[in-house]
Amino acid sequence: MKLLTIAGSFLRFYSLKVAPKVKATAAPAGAPPHPQDLEFTKLLNGLVIASLENYAPASRIGLFIKAGSRYEGSDNLGTSHLLRLASSLTTKGASSFKITRGIEAAGGKLSVTATRENIAYTVERLRGDVDILMEFLLNVTTAPEFHHWKVADLQSQLRVDKTVAFQNPQAQVIENLHAAAYRNALANSLYCPDYRIGKVTAEELHYYVQNHFTSARMALVGLGLSHPVLKQIAEQFLNMRGGLSLTGAKARYRGGEIREQNGNSLVRAALVAEGTATGSAEANAFSLLQHVLGAGPHVKRGSNATSLLYQAVAKGVHQPFDVYAFNASYSDSGLFGIYTISQAVATGDVIKAAYNQIKTIAQGSLSKADVQAARNKLKAGYLMSVESSEGFLDEVGSQALVAGSYIQPSRVLQEIDSVADDDVINAAKKFVSGQKSMAASGNLGHAPFVYEF
Repeated sequence: MKLLTIAGSFLRFYSLKVAPKVKATAAPAGAPPHPQDLEFTKLLNGLVIASLENYAPASRIGLFIKAGSRYEGSDNLGTSHLLRLASSLTTKGASSFKITRGIEAAGGKLSVTATRENIAYTVERLRGDVDILMEFLLNVTTAPEFHHWKVADLQSQLRVDKTVAFQNPQAQVIENLHAAAYRNALANSLYCPDYRIGKVTAEELHYYVQNHFTSARMALVGLGLSHPVLKQIAEQFLNMRGGLSLTGAKARYRGGEIREQNGNSLVRAALVAEGTATGSAEANAFSLLQHVLGAGPHVKRGSNATSLLYQAVAKGVHQPFDVYAFNASYSDSGLFGIYTISQAVATGDVIKAAYNQIKTIAQGSLSKADVQAARNKLKAGYLMSVESSEGFLDEVGSQALVAGSYIQPSRVLQEIDSVADDDVINAAKKFVSGQKSMAASGNLGHAPFVYEF
């Protein structure tokens, strides 16, 4: 009954069509305008609002929600995956055709992305009136309909979406790695399990939205429009979400192994231990260690031959291979280790040589030149990631959900500079001494088992 009451209120609300005209601030005439400072507001209902008037030629608005796959339970796995695909379905305020046609007519774009932690709905278009885009963004996120027949039609797309994603073998290995490493929460895949395809119901989608799409679990971020305008929208249209506001279970790292024997002569393997959570004191140390070892090429199809890991492995392996450090951080845990690609016969030698290189660092063998070079790479990578409006929006939204605030780039660079060499060595020690998890796929006849490390 509660769900029906809430749904009814949304239907009445959208039928009024009282959405305000949202107009991006005009750039001042004359001298080139100076971007304003990022503004933050946290409403009493817990909703975080952040905006930056940067006078960019395009306006971009993102609604970030703590509703990633980690919040699924054993009885509703795959719900968040289907929810991403359902963003184009008819809502209580607009048909699927109206949403698609309206966004196209405005020259805009609506996209949905997801991590294990969050789902982000983003709309963008050239500067000017963005009221149409906001109307559709609010429809999709606060007034979904989920007709049974429409949800049934989407079920086949779950398998297609998953198949396309797993055409990249690395995606499958990373999914298996999380399943092996955790007992719950972060063990949940970004993609619907095969046995659940065709079984995710409209009622499950309604329940998931009702209890996770709540104000206290949202952050509304805008670029290219003024803060008062964005705050007005949030107070008027995102201040009515009720529900249980489920917090989800804390991730429990366990260590384990998943081996996918498929006969492929090219073996992909990941060996990790528990790392650290985002925003923790050790987070920068692990990031710096990753760049000391080699974070992978920054150019598509580029070479990673100058990294410490690659050079260490190349001394004893004379077949084609690739190796780099793997680092993933979440709100309450993380994974750190190595990812390798090699010929089947060389798999054991590649993994063990890379592991021994980290052991060498853990024993204190680390030059200041290597640390400084890694520090420069880490800072450059961070600055380039927030250089684009898409990357900046994602960074602000992610930080807003985790901490309810935003750390300026200048402070981030200072924190990276403050990481001592001993902190990097201690991060390596934590990996070496930690309980290991492993995922591998290919012809695994020469692949070591996790208990060997």
